[in-house]
Parts: sequence; structure tokens; C-alpha cells
Amino acid sequence: MTEQKKRRAYSSALRQEHAQATRRKIATAARKLMIGKGYADTTMAEVAREAGVAVQTLYTSCPGGKPALAKLVYDITLAGDARPLPQSARPEVQAIIDEPDPVRKLARYAAMATAVLRRVQPVHRVLRAAAAASPTDTGLQDVLAGIERERLMGSRGPAEHLHALGALRQGLPAARAAERIYVLTSTENFEKLTEVCAWSEAEYEEWLAAMLAAALLEHPHG
Repeated sequence: MTEQKKRRAYSSALRQEHAQATRRKIATAARKLMIGKGYADTTMAEVAREAGVAVQTLYTSCPGGKPALAKLVYDITLAGDARPLPQSARPEVQAIIDEPDPVRKLARYAAMATAVLRRVQPVHRVLRAAAAASPTDTGLQDVLAGIERERLMGSRGPAEHLHALGALRQGLPAARAAERIYVLTSTENFEKLTEVCAWSEAEYEEWLAAMLAAALLEHPHG
């Protein structure tokens, strides 16, 4: 690699790192304000001020306005960081893939899902409440609908993985298995069991692992 190419690569990496740091600051500020004040009462100017960035920088990072900002908050909260790395490429997912036993595989999946739900539940609740209060806010409605589509699509990965291993229940197509995963790992189920029923997260995780195994596996007890 020539010196010029090295400088360009270094400069590109620095810009990417700076952009990720900016997105993380914006998402952190917006998450704090939206959870504290609600989605409707949080303004873009307040988020920019809390994040320590110019309003124009905020709109550059979220060109779709406030709904795009809400999606940024959700996505970064879901991933746990601002890296442009899909869930399928993350170490915890690779550990699930590498686990040979389907029952233990789903136990690992339940642990990962519980950690994700712990992070996203407060954000998802705020967005649901705002969407219910403003049914004509098509931008926010589209964000929530998109989140659900992404959740269903994301459920296809583990379903197809189990199908390829021959671990799914007899007669259960991978598409239907994905739908069962999608429903069982919903934010609403997590809320009801940990808040209304006062379950601990450990109890929820154990329940989720057992329900996934019972709903999906030909041999749910190993």
C-alpha cells in the first residue's frame, strides 16, 4: 500500500470513528430526553443542545427528522453500541451458532434476547405511547411498523439455522418457527412478566428458553 493510500485509509477510519461517536452522543441525549419527557415533548433543538452538537449536525445524522432520530435511538439501544455491525456478525450470535446442542443453543438465544429486551424496553414503550397518542404521525407509525418487520425478519435467522440442523419439530416450516420466535420475544411479553407479574429477569430468561424449546424443537428436553 502506498503512503497516499495509507493516509486516505487512516483519514477514512478517523471520519468513520468520529461519525460513530457523534451518533452515539446524539442517541444517548435523545434517549435520555425521550424517556424523561416523552417523545412528543422532546425537540430536536433540545437533543442537539444535550448532545453538544449543532442542530444541523443532528439533521445530517437523522435526515428524516424526529422519527429518524427515534429510529436511531432504538437501533443503537438494540445493538448496544453505534458500530455499523449487524447482529448476525456479533460475538454472542456466533456463540449461539457454534453451540452444538439445540436446547443449549436456545438457552443462549434466550439470554441474548433478555439482555436486548432490557435495553430496548424503555425506548419501545415511549415510542408505542407516542404512536398511540398521535395516530396521524405517519413518520412515527412507520418507524414502529418497521421495527416489527425487522424483528420478524431477524427471527428468521435462528429459525432457518435450526431448520438446517434438522432440529425443528416435524412439520414445522422455518417461516412458522420464525413467527413463534417473533411473538415469544416481544417487548410486550417482557414487560408483562417482569413488571406486571414481577418476575426477575432470570425467571423471564428461564421461561423464554423453555418456551422456545417447547415451541420449536423436535426434542425440547435434549
